[in-house]
Amino acid sequence: MNAMTARLTMAPTPAAAPPATAPPAAPLADPRFRRLLGAGWAALPAAVRQRFGKRLGPGQSANYAGEVVLCRMNLAGWLLAQAARLIGAPLPLDRGGGVAAVVSVTEDGASGGQVWTRVYARARGFPQVIHSAKRFAGPTGLEEYLGGGVAIALGVSPIAGGIRFASDHYVLLLGGRRLRLPALLSPGRLTIDHVDCGDGSFLFSLALHHPLLGELIHLISRFHDMKETSHD
Repeated sequence: MNAMTARLTMAPTPAAAPPATAPPAAPLADPRFRRLLGAGWAALPAAVRQRFGKRLGPGQSANYAGEVVLCRMNLAGWLLAQAARLIGAPLPLDRGGGVAAVVSVTEDGASGGQVWTRVYARARGFPQVIHSAKRFAGPTGLEEYLGGGVAIALGVSPIAGGIRFASDHYVLLLGGRRLRLPALLSPGRLTIDHVDCGDGSFLFSLALHHPLLGELIHLISRFHDMKETSHD
């Protein structure tokens, strides 16, 4: 064996290059909220249209991080929030503010809607986790399913700087039937506002007002956009 052959024989085999990883797929355009708002869609800030105008695919999520600015509730509101634990605690449980909050949005393959998961830190104990599903169904075209057979039919409208979801009526879903809850038995008018603040941030506010008991709950949180994630 000559010296040249020896060098070729002893030379290490180059390592195979790792397979290229495709970047996460961009969310698809989603006309569902645009249809609900009609001409009002064009009045929304571009950042709000972007948040509500994308459809997430399997394994994708849209995430927002921030903090609770304030949460106040009267005695009736506090009692309602505790009683609502029976259907998964869809209302904030604690007064105060200055605690971390995270929201994650994924598609609901079963209903064709969206699942919203909200995580609120608490001064003591584990964070509160709230699940709800926005379904594009019902007489208003949109309802929020809270769990335990309870849903809220929502109206959608543009407001200054953002979008508002307001309760039209409450629904009990029992054995495939939709039972509209009489107004006298409902917890009151619910409004949820999403108002853009620029620089990728927005305010989320929830207000529940009863005609006799006044303001039951008022929550304000501030969030900022995070990069969409994709899980294989």
